[in-house]
Amino acid sequence: MGKALDGVRILDFTHVQSGPTCTQLLAWFGADVIKVERAGAGDITREQLRDVAGADSLYFTMLNHNKRSVTIDTKNPEGKLVLEALIQKCDVLVENFAPGALDRMGFTWERIQELNPRMIVASVKGFGPGPYEDCKVYENVAQCVGGAASTTGFDDGPPVVTGAQIGDSGTGLHLALGIVTALYQRTMTGRGQKVLAAMQDGVLNLCRVKLRDQQRLERTGVMKEYPQYPNGTFGEAVPRAGNASGGGQPGWILKCKGWEHDPNAYIYFITQAPVWVKICNVIGREEWATHPDYATPDARLPRLKEIFAEVERWTMTKTKFEAMEILNKYDIPCGPILSMKEIAEDESLRKTGTIVEVDHPVRGKYLTVGNPIKLSDSPTEVTRSPLLGEHTDEVMAELGYSPAQIDALRTAGAI
Repeated sequence: MGKALDGVRILDFTHVQSGPTCTQLLAWFGADVIKVERAGAGDITREQLRDVAGADSLYFTMLNHNKRSVTIDTKNPEGKLVLEALIQKCDVLVENFAPGALDRMGFTWERIQELNPRMIVASVKGFGPGPYEDCKVYENVAQCVGGAASTTGFDDGPPVVTGAQIGDSGTGLHLALGIVTALYQRTMTGRGQKVLAAMQDGVLNLCRVKLRDQQRLERTGVMKEYPQYPNGTFGEAVPRAGNASGGGQPGWILKCKGWEHDPNAYIYFITQAPVWVKICNVIGREEWATHPDYATPDARLPRLKEIFAEVERWTMTKTKFEAMEILNKYDIPCGPILSMKEIAEDESLRKTGTIVEVDHPVRGKYLTVGNPIKLSDSPTEVTRSPLLGEHTDEVMAELGYSPAQIDALRTAGAI
């Protein structure tokens, strides 16, 4: 059986992270992704954070697997004709330029529709329509304007951005869904359309539970699941809640054996109500199972700090993996804090294709993330990222250019 997106051709005008995340996901599902780059330079991330001299950086390679690279000078009249030919042949154009850049290149929505009325034009922007739509946005800015930073961290400290790239990669994932949806609708309408994923919107979508809590706070003035309860105070906005989930299942990060010298010797522990009696038995506080101060979720809420301190006294006698093994026997929700080193060495993740080793002709072997979405009839094979302009001649030939014409385009500086 073929790949899920076999036959779909993507014209990839993206760079850095948000757009390439989207197009790489589509490439993993079988789309033919043609990455358009500037001759001699290419995507800026090819050289950013470079760790091997003369080789494309891991930043670039880990975001551009399964793609083909062509170089086109879109300011060159001949290059612009090549781009027009590509637009006529492709199904989707994906871009994350600064606002208005595509129009300034001469490829407005109206012009693209003239060339190919079935074309879907998908864009990542910092903001949607409104007062900030012309502003540039990067990862950490997106986390701040999308509500994530204000609700992350501890109440006695400043707002904190997360290491998870929810602004860039998160928005790229949203855009990929929009593209696939537009492709499906096109099968019925025959028409292309514009798809927009704004980074502020994407981050907010991932922070929806905090918008939920904002409305709860405005109605009740207090949120009992937050660590500020019962002795702290609540202001007008959702506060930072440390490691609390803020949901109906109170949780916290607890020290495990070896925490003094291992910064990741911790476990996340959840005091789930249905297994409360089992928790009491495991940590040796059997009397809490029936004591009126601890027996019910409402009774436990004002005593969570005391409860987690007692659980931590138990977890500190076990490594995080020993604690997890014991707790899982009783269906007590928990999870070790895994470092990137531990994840990179996890054989089970390699077996499922979540972590993949790839061989590159210049930099050699390296680890990368594989497709996080698994389809039973369309397994993903991760192939290396392309060298700059590696497939230019191949793609030009597919467009009908002869070898002599390709040489002429190169001589003219169009490709």
